[in-house]
Amino acid sequence: MSHALRPMRAEDAEAVAALSADAGAARWDAEAFRRELLLPHARLRVIEGGASFAVAAFAVWWHVVDEIHLLNIVVAADLRRSGLARALMDSMLDDARSVAARAIELEVRAGNASAIALYVAYGFETLGRRKRYYADGEDALLMEHVLK
Repeated sequence: MSHALRPMRAEDAEAVAALSADAGAARWDAEAFRRELLLPHARLRVIEGGASFAVAAFAVWWHVVDEIHLLNIVVAADLRRSGLARALMDSMLDDARSVAARAIELEVRAGNASAIALYVAYGFETLGRRKRYYADGEDALLMEHVLK
C-alpha cells in the first residue's frame, strides 16, 4: 500500500481525531485540529493510507521564533515500525531547516520507549523531566535537538 505525506486539511480533522483517540494520544477533538490549522505558527502533516484509518499517521508542530516544538506524532497501530514516523520526522526537520530554526523541542511520556528511541536516533537529548506532566500522572521527558 502506498502512503502520501501532505499538509493536513480541515476535512482530515475527523480522521485525525479518531486516530489520535485510538492511539491514546493527546485528547484533541476534530474541532481542535481545525482550530490548529488556522494558527500561523502551526504545521500539521498527515500520511494517507492504512487499513484501519483514512489517515495512517499525523504530526503537529509549532514554529515559534527560532524553535520548532513537536506537539504530537501518531501512527496507526497496524502501521507502526513501517517508517511513517520517520517520514513525519523528516518533514519536520526539513521545515525546521527551511525556517533556520535553532532547535527542536518536545515532551514525551517517560514510559514511551519506542518514541524515545526514535527521537534519540534523530539526535535528540534529554534535558530534564517534567514530573506528573500528563493527566494520568506520568512524567514527561523534555528533549531537544539542536540544529547545526
